Amino acid sequence: MTPPILTPLQALVLSVVQGVTEFLPISSSGHLILVPYFLKWPDQGLAFDIATHVGTLAAILAYFRWDVRDLVIGFVTGQPRSADGDYRPRHLAWMIVLATLPAGLAGLLFKDWVETQARSALLVAGTTLVYGLLLGLADRVGKHAKAVGEIGWQAALLIGTAQALAIVPGTSRSGVTITAALLLGLTRPAAARFSFLLGIPVFTLAAAKQALDLVETGLPRAEMLPMAIGLVGSAVVGYAVIAWLLRWLRSHSLNVFMIYRVILAAVILLTVFLRG
Repeated sequence: MTPPILTPLQALVLSVVQGVTEFLPISSSGHLILVPYFLKWPDQGLAFDIATHVGTLAAILAYFRWDVRDLVIGFVTGQPRSADGDYRPRHLAWMIVLATLPAGLAGLLFKDWVETQARSALLVAGTTLVYGLLLGLADRVGKHAKAVGEIGWQAALLIGTAQALAIVPGTSRSGVTITAALLLGLTRPAAARFSFLLGIPVFTLAAAKQALDLVETGLPRAEMLPMAIGLVGSAVVGYAVIAWLLRWLRSHSLNVFMIYRVILAAVILLTVFLRG
């Protein structure tokens, strides 16, 4: 039996959810499970997931295009400083590679378990609450002193290990990496910047792996329109959210996101309890 195809409206809503929640520290995977759960929509499926991963990757590449240029040129040539002079491109590129390794390993080892066993609303509620409180704690106790160029290999490995935890829905890839970076002393904008740059290889690898899986199953023509909506919607919304969050973090704390996660966890638990 062919699984239900998303309607254009459903694809638009989910693309906006992906674009917003991928970059805010509130968990995109958790919301993409919860929205269909609450609205009783069909699962978005592999093809749509690929489209939104490509869309969010496009958002990062577009917003950080000059950083990406410096990282690529610097990695090849050893260019001593970035265009704005706040980091060494080759060094930062290696830190991004190092921080990507734990997530790649976790994806290979636990992908099947996550896709089949780790999609319950109760699990999302638990991870949403716990990692939300950790985010608030890190924001409060972090020294907020280091720039992105001061990330060493130990810090990169720790942030990468934290990123590996985000394979579990409700954790939030951006949230857990920003939390780790804050605990290691980075400023809020620097923590978010490194988290977003770290998303480039992660989204690239995820989309490539999903595309290979899709080749095996085939792509129904009916999914082309939802995929196009998902790609464009997540890219446009994601770009806007990145720009907004980096401005916000220059003068605001992350408490609003901690509070949102606590409230969301309570709503999920209440809903599950009432549904019996």
